[in-house]
Amino acid sequence: MIVSLPNTTSREVAKQLVKLRDTEGAVNSGRVLTLVVCAEHDEPTEGAIEAAIAASREHPSRVIVISRGVRHARSRMDAEIRIGGDAGASEIIVLALAGELADNAHSVVIPFLLPDTPVVTWWPSIGPRSPAADPLGQLGRRRITDANRDPALNTVLKRRLAGYSPGDTDLAWTQLTPWRAILASALDRPPYMEVVAVDVTGPDRSPAIDLLAGWLRSALGVPTRRFTGSFEVRLVRTDGDTVLAVDENNNAVLTAPGKPDGRIAMTPRSLPVCIAEELRRLDVDEVYAKALAGVAEVERISPEQEASIRADLRAAIADAAQQDDPATADKE
Repeated sequence: MIVSLPNTTSREVAKQLVKLRDTEGAVNSGRVLTLVVCAEHDEPTEGAIEAAIAASREHPSRVIVISRGVRHARSRMDAEIRIGGDAGASEIIVLALAGELADNAHSVVIPFLLPDTPVVTWWPSIGPRSPAADPLGQLGRRRITDANRDPALNTVLKRRLAGYSPGDTDLAWTQLTPWRAILASALDRPPYMEVVAVDVTGPDRSPAIDLLAGWLRSALGVPTRRFTGSFEVRLVRTDGDTVLAVDENNNAVLTAPGKPDGRIAMTPRSLPVCIAEELRRLDVDEVYAKALAGVAEVERISPEQEASIRADLRAAIADAAQQDDPATADKE
């Protein structure tokens, strides 16, 4: 059921919620948290609502969607309440704000927060420079952003680090969970040879790849380089390189010296899956904080530098081959 309340007030929305509980049997006693979704008027919200509905099967919640309109208009609030089949295991309150209300969204949200339940704030599009300093972010125990949707993809993580506070996290980081699990399991297998360097290759404008490189830099404490190209993680070890790449079928392929190749079926992680994972834990994600700090310590290699590195490597291989084959060396 969807109930629309145009040009309304917080009091009227609250009355309608009570009425729906009485007439439709809707309850909020089973809600485990309040999810506040923050968007501007030109940012789509239906995708975020659908993701919240899907995640509600695991985390029944009250979802409050704030859509902030133009500030120079007359103050106005249009509301929409969704329950039952249109809200999954949640109840959804959509509040479209204009005028001064758009700049005071936190005051509008507070009356609708469930008592004695944690609050999570999520910006499905462009997030604030410092989520913890944002009035809506201050309501949340956890604050979720998505670096993949920022227009400045190459610098967004630098801004995330500058504005970081415990409780911040990002969906670009959540996308990496299966890849981090594969790499961690590869290092847990014998022989336990030391990793002396790491090379991470991926698309140029990819915060997720940058975070993966930052995580490896912080976790292993070895020189880490970031290249541009097809996805590959190369752990340089004293007994030979361990390599994680992707084949033509988008399966993860793990190769290591003296072991058969390991292939793992991988599928892109959907938005509902990532949101559900983030809502499972409401404590501080210390590993994300270290990965974010590690990004600044990764050496970024330009295509020109990469060409020079590859040329030097080929020359070194040729020199080694000549030393191993005296006949070839004498002939030259």
